[in-house]
Parts: sequence; structure tokens; C-alpha cells
Amino acid sequence: MDFLRTPDARFENLPDFDYSPHYIDVAAGDGDTLRMAYVDEGPRSRELVLLLHGEPTWSFLYRAMIAPLRDAGLRVVAPDLIGFGRSDKPTRIDDYSYAAHVAWLAEMIQSLQAEKITLFAQDWGGLLGLRVLADRPELFSAVVVANTGLPTGDHPVSDAFLQWQDFAREAPQFPIGAIVARMCTTRLDPIVSAAYDAPFPDEAYKAGARAFPQLVPTRRDDPAADANRNAWRVLAGFERPLITAFSDGDPITRGGDKLFQEIVPGANGQPHTIIHGAGHFLQEDASAQLARILIRVAGER
Repeated sequence: MDFLRTPDARFENLPDFDYSPHYIDVAAGDGDTLRMAYVDEGPRSRELVLLLHGEPTWSFLYRAMIAPLRDAGLRVVAPDLIGFGRSDKPTRIDDYSYAAHVAWLAEMIQSLQAEKITLFAQDWGGLLGLRVLADRPELFSAVVVANTGLPTGDHPVSDAFLQWQDFAREAPQFPIGAIVARMCTTRLDPIVSAAYDAPFPDEAYKAGARAFPQLVPTRRDDPAADANRNAWRVLAGFERPLITAFSDGDPITRGGDKLFQEIVPGANGQPHTIIHGAGHFLQEDASAQLARILIRVAGER
């Protein structure tokens, strides 16, 4: 498998992000491996808080949440999914599949040797993290879902999402930093937008970012549809705490919290939250509030 590795110099002097990377090699088929990066902060003896990013961000998204969680005595892990951040980036869109991303993430989580995980999942962090949970529910002691879902293709998608798929597939330039900035209510400093661009020196590095929108199941016969339906069946029996923390300013996922609250028994009686005034990337818009929610949830485990 052909891949690119972003030069380390691209990650120097990023604002408020001086966390040293850790790496694991994950299987890429035919004996190949890919290097997957992650931030790992805090003591090893406590609850692990797993922060999963989505499209087209990377662990930099969590820069304002990592320190408060660590300082509260929690172990904090924030991976860069394959194709993003400091992780290796296969150069062909066809090298990316939903199943491959689940397998890569599962291998990385297994390497952490953690027995108690509080999962925070936003955007594709939910599409992937909830699939791993469905395979290994015993590892997860609590879940916080924010602006995410687990689509099965059983319901029509919006025209806006179809347009997003077309743009990701066909646009000559895919401006990562500008895309992130448009999906926040906070006005991002130009150096922050540039940090979202840092993993991608040119368009050749963006196959993964372009692939993700195409991998969302939008048809009943999508390759990932049955596995996602099975994941919902597991969630329908998941009795450990699941808390929703969706924003009120995300037109893509707004209202999706109700599905989790209705289906997952562990959501009953939980302190679900609507994050007011935040956009899709609520980690940029409400990082302090999200950190407090996670400290409370993980601290109770």
C-alpha cells in the first residue's frame, strides 16, 4: 500500500498543542503496516478517556480538553485516525473503507491495554467508536456522544449531505482549515485554521479526508449497513451510562441525540446536555463545558 507520512516539521510550534506523539503500527493487509499516532497523557492507573475525532480534523481538535482531563487525574488518549494528523496517509481513496477504519482503531485501542474506557465520540468518532464498542462492549464503562450518529442507510439523507459528498469527491482543492472554520460558531484564529491544514502539505495527502464522506452509509445495501444495524442491536442492550452532548447549532446532526436516548438503556436518567451556541465542531466552541462533562462522567467510574 502506498502512503505518505507528513514531515514532523509541519507539526512544530502549533498553538497550545505541545503533546508528544506515540505510535503504533496497524495492519494494512498483505503484510503491510501503517503508523498510527496518538496523544497519551496522564496516569496509567485511572479511567482512560478516549477522544475520537472525525472529518476532516485530527487530535489537535482536543487541545483545550486534554490538559483539564489530565489534570483531573485521568488518562487521556486522542488518536489520529489513519489518513489524518500525524498518522500515515494512504494515497488512494480506494485504500480506505469503513471496515478498515474500524479495524485500525480497534487494533490501536487494544494496544492501550485499558479495561475501563470512557468514550467521547464526535462526527466519525462515533461512526467508528460505536462500532468498536459493539464488538467489545465490556471495555467501555461510559460513553459521551456529541454531534454524531450511526447511519444504516435505512433513511434518506439530506441534499446538503449529498452536496458535501460531491464536493469532497470532485473539488480541485479541499481546504481543510477553511472547512473546519466554517463549521464552528467561534471565529478561528488563522493560526488555528493553519494547524488543521498542517497534516496535509498538498492534495496528495488528502485521500482519507476526501474518502470519509463517501463511506457514510446512505443506502440499505451499503457495505457497512448491516454491521451498523448490528451495532445498534448491541447498543439497545448497553446498560452502562451513555450521555448525549449535542450542540444546537449543527444542522447535520441536530436532533440525533433523541435516537440514542430512546434506544440505549444506559441513557435512561442520565444528565443529557444541549450545548448552546456551538456548531458542528463543538470542541472548538465549548471545550471547557465538554471537559467538565467528561470529568464528571469518568470521575464517577
